Amino acid sequence: MYGNDPDHPGPRPNRTYVELVDGPLDGLLLDVTGWEQFEIDTGVSLQTDLGQFGVDGRTMYDPRRFAWSGDNP
Repeated sequence: MYGNDPDHPGPRPNRTYVELVDGPLDGLLLDVTGWEQFEIDTGVSLQTDLGQFGVDGRTMYDPRRFAWSGDNP
């Protein structure tokens, strides 16, 4: 993901990104280079300590626009 690391503040050339919308990772870019379309179409559950459940939690983004859809343990 890009946007949370001051040493690498922007996307790399020749990579494909989606922007995460809302939730704890709002505004970050998720690198989906090499992902199959079915993987992108199902959304993603990302491990993060920024969500409701802390270090062991995951945050879920649905595939419409990779908009946040909730947190889970």
